[in-house]
Amino acid sequence: MTHAPSGLRALLTRRAAATTLTPPAPAAAAATLADPAAPLLEIAALTKSYAPGLPPVLEALDLRVSPGELITLLGPSGCGKTTTLRLIAGLETPDSGSIRIAGREMTAPPVPPERRGVGLVFQDYALFPHLTVLGNVLFGLQGLPRAGRLARARETLALVGLTVFEGRLPHQLSGGQQQRVALARALAPRPALLLLDEPFSNLDAQLRHSTRQEVRAILRQSGTTAILVTHDQEEALAFSDRLVVMRAGRVEQIGPPHEVYAHPRTAFVANFLGRSNLLSGTATGLSARTALGDLPLEEPAQGAVLVSVRPEHLAFARPGEEGTPVTIVAREYRGHDVTYAVRLGGQELLVHTSGHEVWPEGEEVRVRVTCPARVVQ
Repeated sequence: MTHAPSGLRALLTRRAAATTLTPPAPAAAAATLADPAAPLLEIAALTKSYAPGLPPVLEALDLRVSPGELITLLGPSGCGKTTTLRLIAGLETPDSGSIRIAGREMTAPPVPPERRGVGLVFQDYALFPHLTVLGNVLFGLQGLPRAGRLARARETLALVGLTVFEGRLPHQLSGGQQQRVALARALAPRPALLLLDEPFSNLDAQLRHSTRQEVRAILRQSGTTAILVTHDQEEALAFSDRLVVMRAGRVEQIGPPHEVYAHPRTAFVANFLGRSNLLSGTATGLSARTALGDLPLEEPAQGAVLVSVRPEHLAFARPGEEGTPVTIVAREYRGHDVTYAVRLGGQELLVHTSGHEVWPEGEEVRVRVTCPARVVQ
């Protein structure tokens, strides 16, 4: 058996312990069962700063998460999403605001991490290299009576599809399998809430996609409430019941993925979640005059506006159709579709089309808008 150096073993012990926090107190569990419609997690006006005089890394965050819901905190580096996770877990102390998990107040007085009923999955998995798969999962069950540990560990390994690998060491597994071991260890104590901090970032693109699907299915099957932190747009759209798009410590928009994508409220959300063409214009009711011509609007507006037009809502005009003249300056062929960059005056726009016909760079074409534009702030 391979043994970890003592310094590494101590580090792994601290990290692994953080992933296997004990289940909630009986009163909290009872409260959840008594009122299944109540939010499992309630965050109110949560604020955190790391240095006096500097802007807070998290400012006045409000969030309610229902039992069984899968939430994603999405945003660029430094927006406060990982800080939010650490505050929920009790690894950081907020400057102000409150956190309630299963009806229990966690911030006043502070409840230690091991008493919050929260599990954590890190991006580096934090597995013990000298323990088998089964041993790693058993480590997370030290708070249970000895008689029930083995049965619970094997039950959880069956849930994540790793029963046949229970005798292997972590280095004998693929990256996706190691991720599922880390997930099993966090799920085994049956936490009220599971927190996932960039858990798929160390995987290659294909494995990342399949592992994400597997983890989502496992969470659904187990009925686990989970919060995922990521900066990957595709991951956020595919994983979530609701998105929380963050910027500079504040929430820009919350909603189901399809609603946030289709109806961004701000230019930041429109550009960060997918790509968007932003055009200045003058609105009169349900129409706005822009460089692309008079565009229909989703909602009425008046005066100077900034409108968002998704690249898939632009199309090349066919013979006989009206359109705005543009010049193709670049293209990205991806088999099932093509993304074109076209020049309109001094501005470049993006156009997504199917891959059935390919236009050459330098071609003079006309584009038309196929859906109403969205006014953003």
